[in-house]
Amino acid sequence: MNYLIDTHVLIWWDLERSTLSPAVAAILSDARNTIWVSVATVWEIAIKRGVGRLEFDGSIRERVDANGFALLPIEAADAEAAGALPLHHGDPFDRMLVAQADRRGMVLVTADRVLAVYGVAMLSAR
Repeated sequence: MNYLIDTHVLIWWDLERSTLSPAVAAILSDARNTIWVSVATVWEIAIKRGVGRLEFDGSIRERVDANGFALLPIEAADAEAAGALPLHHGDPFDRMLVAQADRRGMVLVTADRVLAVYGVAMLSAR
């Protein structure tokens, strides 16, 4: 199965796995699943780290690789889909994840329950 993980899920998996529910931890560690990290997540972490709002050492891309996750590029159709979403949620990074998961039939793994209003398949991270 294909899962797209939210930024906080990547950080928790990498640094604080006990924050995730046992079910989500099992999914993320199951080699039969493909766990995707959007380039939007890499961008978000880089921005927050750059302005001092997040401590994340080293290369984000290398950490994604080290965890056995796959990078999901942003396509023009993703950007158009994210821009067309109703403004239920103001975070552009989260809106991109919703658009990407929806367009590709992925399950979005997040603790942000507000995203459920978009009707995308979701799994609660906690």
